[in-house]
Amino acid sequence: MNNALEEIKTTYKPYRLTKKKKVTIIDSTSGSYVIKEKSNNQVSRAYNYLISRNFDYFPHLANANRDDVNVFEYIDEVEEPKEQKAEDMIELVALLHNKTTYYKEITEDKYKEIYDNLKNNILYTKNYYDNLYNIYIEEIYPSPSHYLLIRNIYKIFSALDYAEDLLDNWYDAAKNDLKERVAFIHNNLETDHFIRSDKSYLISWENSKIDSPILDLITFYQKEYMNLDFETIFNKYLKSYPLKDNEKNLFFIVISIPPIINMSENELATTKDIRKKLDYIFKTEKLIKNLTSADKQS
Repeated sequence: MNNALEEIKTTYKPYRLTKKKKVTIIDSTSGSYVIKEKSNNQVSRAYNYLISRNFDYFPHLANANRDDVNVFEYIDEVEEPKEQKAEDMIELVALLHNKTTYYKEITEDKYKEIYDNLKNNILYTKNYYDNLYNIYIEEIYPSPSHYLLIRNIYKIFSALDYAEDLLDNWYDAAKNDLKERVAFIHNNLETDHFIRSDKSYLISWENSKIDSPILDLITFYQKEYMNLDFETIFNKYLKSYPLKDNEKNLFFIVISIPPIINMSENELATTKDIRKKLDYIFKTEKLIKNLTSADKQS
């Protein structure tokens, strides 16, 4: 990266360099550019494919010929509230999925693989919390973190039971549908990867690929569930890109599996982590309840 920057400085003769997370912004008399380390050619491949699908909501490459870094045009961002930014972004994601959707033939083995992976994840999580429960329930004077977990562990097991039951129902319904709907997904969704300027832009396409569109929703939710009203966000997405029942149920299954709590020797950090993971479970339960209730009323 440092060698690349020295070469780029010679080419663009910048009067200012700004470090921002994983990128460097250079300002020069010819314009402003973003320099980001390049690990593969996925960005170029993604851009070529998206342009062919009439989707160009991304910062264009100012220099696509380098092997070490990507040089992007710099986009001046218009500040907007996080909630509005999230809603604008999900509308763009729905457009991305609409522009790139197609159906591909699969075998029942694909569904079986998904089923087995999720089943194993559920069983692992159950065993993990079973072990914690059996240890902590014997404590006469539990620590605040242990007490908080024991008092709320029924919510963890309830979420796991829901995910397991829905998984069994999902597999029975899905295994005979041998055409899978896929789309080009961003695969790294968060509000920091969206820019609003003269139009909307998605950035950071390094992980993009063809896969189920619900993966974008899962990533976005698991990263930012604490900060946003996802019922509003998902309803906005579903108006533009309605999910099939099997897709929606699979989304519910994945987000319902409780995350693993990091039990460390730092009591304060552990208590905070338990509270955060419990908030995830409560918020997810409420989101699914409201979304399924809306389905029944429609």
